[in-house]
Parts: sequence; structure tokens; C-alpha cells
Amino acid sequence: MRFQECMEQGRTYIIAEMSANHGGSFERALDIIRAAKEVGADCLKIQTFTPDTLTLDCDNEFFPPAATGLWKGLRSYELYQQAFTPWEWQADLKAECDRLGLDFLSSVFDPTSVDFLEGIGVEFYKIASPELLDIPLLEKTAATGKPMIMSCGIATQEEIWDAVNACRAQGNDQIYLLKCTSEYPTHFEQMNLSLIPAMKEEFGCPIGLSDHSMDHLAAVVGVSLGACIVEKHFCITREVKTPDSTFSMNYEEFKAMVEAIRDVEKILGRAVFPQTPAEARKPRQGRSLFSCAEIRKGEVFTAENVRSIRPGIGLKPKYYHDLIGRKALRDIPRGYPLEMSDLDGEKA
Repeated sequence: MRFQECMEQGRTYIIAEMSANHGGSFERALDIIRAAKEVGADCLKIQTFTPDTLTLDCDNEFFPPAATGLWKGLRSYELYQQAFTPWEWQADLKAECDRLGLDFLSSVFDPTSVDFLEGIGVEFYKIASPELLDIPLLEKTAATGKPMIMSCGIATQEEIWDAVNACRAQGNDQIYLLKCTSEYPTHFEQMNLSLIPAMKEEFGCPIGLSDHSMDHLAAVVGVSLGACIVEKHFCITREVKTPDSTFSMNYEEFKAMVEAIRDVEKILGRAVFPQTPAEARKPRQGRSLFSCAEIRKGEVFTAENVRSIRPGIGLKPKYYHDLIGRKALRDIPRGYPLEMSDLDGEKA
């Protein structure tokens, strides 16, 4: 599974979220999977729900149509009727991902979706932001023993702790939290990505980013702040109108994001002090102690006959004060690197 490989190698795991962008077409869903592979995603994600597993078909005051936003005028039940991915497709969608070497991931929304996905052999689970508050659902999902990727878009700090503790109580510590803003699309001033390192310290879990903005800048910033997962809604073209297309990246945009993230990874490198291979091959770029005048055996090293200069092929400059005042143990022509053995002489 690419997910485990990425986590072990410190490589950002990039999820292409198809969601409703299939627009009710199985063939379009397959095309999106193939496009996700082409643009460099590690994973194709769907959602496993029906309108009835998410809400009620009810038109009283508790289930009003959306007053604003992308889904204005639609009741939740009506939206989910448009957005859901038929369950009879999902085993075949997973098979196509398997064929292409893409991971297949789905969000679960009720116990029946967990049982269904277990039946087709999924290897990990996604929890959407609203479902983070559904502790019984988290307990059932975590009990599978499989990794849990959980968005935290609407949750308070206390609610995130409740979710983390619910998973750990099931003996599952494979928890990955996603910083998320549940606005569609998300504007930059709403994102507050400084929470990424703060969440890692607070909850002791790897942190990723579920990004609903219309650019890849937030993903790049997230990775630079330590996000190990980036999830982005993906469609081939926004000309095919679906409930999610307006805030989804198209083919070219997603490809550019993947390339930018991979460049950020190269720039960040690893937090280690040893030189990179390129630096190790270029010692001449440093400085070292050289004779700047002819020095005879027995002559004292002084500021007049020793200098720290480039190239860095002689005694390191940190030994300058140890060298000054000692007597040379050999004849040293002008312009020669000094050696550790030259420290053996006594102070004059």
C-alpha cells in the first residue's frame, strides 16, 4: 500500500477526492481514476453513503434548504441524492485503482458503510469532519485495526481529543488528523495553517491537510509546515457540473500541485546536520589555514604568516589560536595548507 510507504519514507501522501465529480456516470468515475494516476496522486478517494445513511427525507423546519452557498435551495437529502457514489460501483472502482497502483480510500458515514467496505477489502478509512463527532462510528471503524485518517474541520479541541481517545480505546493508534476548514471553497484567511504543527504537538499524531481552497499554495504551505497528507477534490474538468466541481481542482491544476509538493519536499530535505553528498564533494568551498609567507622549521606561527583562506583543504580555522605561537616542525613554503601535525610544536 502506497500509504504505508509514504509514511515510512516521509513522502507527502496525496489524495485525489473524486466525491460527486463522477456526476452519476460510472465511465466518468473510471476516467477520473485514470486521470488521478496520470497527475501523480497516490490515492483515489470516494465516499460511501446513501442519502438515508446521512439524513432524513424530511421537509420540516429542521431540514431546511440551504439559504446560501453552492447548494442554495437544496435540502440535504436532495444534495446527497445527487452526490452519492452507488455502492454497486465501488468494488469495481477499487479494482481499477488496484490495477493502476493507486490506493483506494473511502469515507464512512454509518456502520453499514464500514461493513460494506470491509467486505471489498479496503485497507484504511477516512472520517469526514462531521462524522468526527460520531464516537460510536469511530469505535466501530477503529476496531478494524486499520489506519484512520480523520478530518477536523468543525471540531473543537475537546472533540478532537474525544475522537483520538475513542480510537485509542479500541487499541488503534494508527491515527492521522487532517487540518480542515469546512467551507466550500475555502478562502486563505479562513485556513489558519499554523495549527498544523500545533496539532501535531497537542495530539501526538501525524497531521495532514484537507484543502478546499482553489489554489495549490495552501497545500505547499501545509507541506512546509509538516503536513504529511494532502487531500484535494479532483475532477478532469469543471465544465462537467456536479455538486463538487466548483471547488475541485481540474487535471492541469492537480498535476501542478503534485509537482509543486514534490519540489517542496526536495527543498525541505531532512532535518539532519551531516553534509549532503553534493556538499561533501566540494570541500574547496570552505576555508582552512594556509601559510601566507614562507615559514622555516623552528619559526613561530604568527598572524603574519598564517591566514584562514579558501580552499578548505587544510587545517580547520577553529585551530587558528592553537597554532599561533607554536614553532613550525617543518619547512613550509608560502601557499601551503597547514596540517594537524603542525600543532605538535611547543608555544614559543
